[in-house]
Amino acid sequence: MNFFRAQDDAKRKTWRLALLFAAAVGSLIVLTNLLLMGVYRWTTDVGVATSPDATAAFTNVPTEQWLIVTAAVVAVVGIASLYKYLVIRDGGKTIAEALGGRRINANTTDPAERRLLNVVEEMAIASGTAVPPVYLIPEHSINAFAAGFTPDDAVIGINQGTLDQLNRDELQGVVGHEFSHILNGDSRINLRLIAMLHGILFIGIIGYGILRGMAHGGNRRSGGNAAVPVMALGLGLLIIGYSGTFFGNLIKAAVSRQREYLADAAAVQFTRNPSGLANALKRIGGLPVGSTMSGSNAREISHMFFGQCSRPFFSGLMSTHPPLEDRIRAIEPRWDGRLLERGQPSPTRPAGAAGFAGTGAAGIQAPGGISVGVPAESIADEVGRLDQTSLDNAVGIIASIDPKLREAAHDPWSGRGLIYATLTHADGYARDRQLAYLEENAEPGVPEHVFRLVPAVRHLDEPRKLALVEMAVPALKELSDPQFRRFIDNVVAMIRSDRQIDLFEWVMHRLLIKELRPHFDGPERIRARYRSPDQVADAALTVLSALARSGHGDVGAQAKALATGAELLDLAPRMDTEDDPNFVRLGQALWQLRHLKPLVKPRVLKACAAVALADGQVSGREGALLQGIAATLDCPLPPSIYAPKS
Repeated sequence: MNFFRAQDDAKRKTWRLALLFAAAVGSLIVLTNLLLMGVYRWTTDVGVATSPDATAAFTNVPTEQWLIVTAAVVAVVGIASLYKYLVIRDGGKTIAEALGGRRINANTTDPAERRLLNVVEEMAIASGTAVPPVYLIPEHSINAFAAGFTPDDAVIGINQGTLDQLNRDELQGVVGHEFSHILNGDSRINLRLIAMLHGILFIGIIGYGILRGMAHGGNRRSGGNAAVPVMALGLGLLIIGYSGTFFGNLIKAAVSRQREYLADAAAVQFTRNPSGLANALKRIGGLPVGSTMSGSNAREISHMFFGQCSRPFFSGLMSTHPPLEDRIRAIEPRWDGRLLERGQPSPTRPAGAAGFAGTGAAGIQAPGGISVGVPAESIADEVGRLDQTSLDNAVGIIASIDPKLREAAHDPWSGRGLIYATLTHADGYARDRQLAYLEENAEPGVPEHVFRLVPAVRHLDEPRKLALVEMAVPALKELSDPQFRRFIDNVVAMIRSDRQIDLFEWVMHRLLIKELRPHFDGPERIRARYRSPDQVADAALTVLSALARSGHGDVGAQAKALATGAELLDLAPRMDTEDDPNFVRLGQALWQLRHLKPLVKPRVLKACAAVALADGQVSGREGALLQGIAATLDCPLPPSIYAPKS
């Protein structure tokens, strides 16, 4: 599925879930009103039993009492849902920690953990998204999940059994499946579904609390039959609450089953290795514990897992995943029905499959230079696209970087030094001022890493520098909140040290803020409200003008490049010639463009690419700016847009 259509489809599904949630709440209101009024009439002198007309026993209840009960149900469900949403609002890390997950340190030396992080890193860079933190869940079964409101606050959780039982190809298939959920917006829907279902369930929790209170002596104190209506109320609320949850789980199961098939298909497309994912599913079937989860919180998020985490009642209706056999046959139509038991070797992977050098797979020749590999009109089609070409290019870029720099990116201390090193000036005097500032303001030990890494970073081009930034993100997310604030303040100070902001510095700052701030401050909610480029014409022309100025020397070439992009947006070309030394107006324009509807963003991205490619090539500055624009617009741009120069 196209990235933008997937995002639009995810937004529509959110609205449909909201409508279904409203319908479920409406049924709870009706049933709770009937229950409470029945108990009320039972305990009055004109109870249902003494009324000649049972219907009249309810219609005689004052209207304000119906309204009070209705308001109470709405308030209880709403407050419970809001509470759950606030609990999980920090994104995927909340879910992983609730399952007892341990974040794998970015600089881990454990071979299995290192292999997993390499796979995740390759997938993230190949898709143009932030490299997500990875949590290890203490379960011996084979399972995994992705959780997050956005790709920037997403995490991937992997069971210990997944790490122990799967080889690299199988692991890559599982990780590709989870990246599909992140790119298609499924992880956001799944988190919101948790909050919705908790609100519906809370009615039943109240009923359970009433029954539990009565069981602990309430009936003895109340004197016999007087406690019967209270117990009936508790039992009724319990039944109502869990019946609402039953229908909620039906919704959850239906949505999840459909998305699991799509994620399986996407994972096969990503890796071009159907046997990797198929063998992972076969190992689930051949392992005694399969994909089951023993954690008490697992059932609540059952729809988020790679495999069915428990055996549900009415398995045909309530299963959150398609049958294992159906998933395998969808990948391998001629499957003979054999499963892979513990320790049984997997079939050999076909030659030519991608892998990171040093992890047991063949390394890829590092590209000697960077050029644009797709035409402007196809740029938007590459957004959010993860395939073997993207993966090969990502592996090639990673392999071409000095191992010393790759190692530095995986440590919170040297990672900060690496970022500072990429921001140091070539000019000796300016660089000395920056280094003196760091010695005064950075944490002890970090400046030493800067001095060590500056020579190796100095000769890297922009794509490789940005790849290092992405690789360092998981390590930087291990910082404490005060360390993060100090780090960002130092980054800003280094950028402003010469009283002007370079284009690459601006892009780097945008990426760091976009990918780190959701982790420390919570995900940012962006409401899409613009349906046409006409509504944001000034902002669009400001962005196109910045691209034209960055890659084309004379005024005539800039105007021609701008006209090429403006034509794709049906806008009258108007060059923004006002000086914008610190990219303030560019940042404001991009903030406005972030509020475009998902299906409008591809037009803007195609227009940007057309401006950059107006002269048939893209400079490093243009490429960095294009990547910064795409990231700000929440359009992950993979390295597949670049191709090695011959």
